[in-house]
Amino acid sequence: MMAQRINAKDQRKGLASKLNAIVLKSCIAPLFPLDYDCSMMKQNQMNFALDRRAILLGGAAMTLLPTAAFALEPTIAHVTSPRVLGKDDAPIKVVELFSMTCPHCASFHNNTFPYVKTRLIDTGMVRFEMQPFPLDQIALRGHALARALPKNKYFPMISMLLKDIDRWARNPDPLAALSQMARLAGMSTADFDAVMGNRPLLEAIVEMRQKAYKSWEIQSTPSFVVNDKTIISGDLSYEDFAAKINATDA
Repeated sequence: MMAQRINAKDQRKGLASKLNAIVLKSCIAPLFPLDYDCSMMKQNQMNFALDRRAILLGGAAMTLLPTAAFALEPTIAHVTSPRVLGKDDAPIKVVELFSMTCPHCASFHNNTFPYVKTRLIDTGMVRFEMQPFPLDQIALRGHALARALPKNKYFPMISMLLKDIDRWARNPDPLAALSQMARLAGMSTADFDAVMGNRPLLEAIVEMRQKAYKSWEIQSTPSFVVNDKTIISGDLSYEDFAAKINATDA
């Protein structure tokens, strides 16, 4: 048993070294099978700003995640099914394409999204769906972790990961840091390793990204598709976001 734990740890360290090398080179990872705009990843990484406030607030997000164990659901159908907040009959439907390692996505969710949630989603005006658009291998693993969890744990995990983005995404061993955060949600180390090594699951998430790229010509993160026709992008203030999706009465 001890040998298995050491072996799994060594494997994570080896993969972490490869992931860090990919980030430093800012080039497409082999797992991404289609054309990939490396400049998007370069911009997100060059402009990355360490948010110390996110680290301090991270503990609040962690308290939302019960530590009891659960039955993992890493099926393709579960991982690719919609993650939605709000009513299905809301007049404005927004799909966000975001990357787990994108600092602009983190800023939007840490600063703007709380107002979107209380003023637009909870009031029935907006149906808000989050879709993965990973810009690198580390982001892909973050999306895989969140989507392998039961659906009721998805949004709390996303909140925690984006609040603590610099703690895990820029950690010298990002997979070990991500594993620690997974345990806060009740995921065992063995389950975490299984998800990180599940190639069909990872490729299903990449396919979601590629589909979004083809359907909406997404060029950057975060991007928002409004009622399946209007596309807006960027780390917007609440006022700008509400105005651009025509929800200015909220």
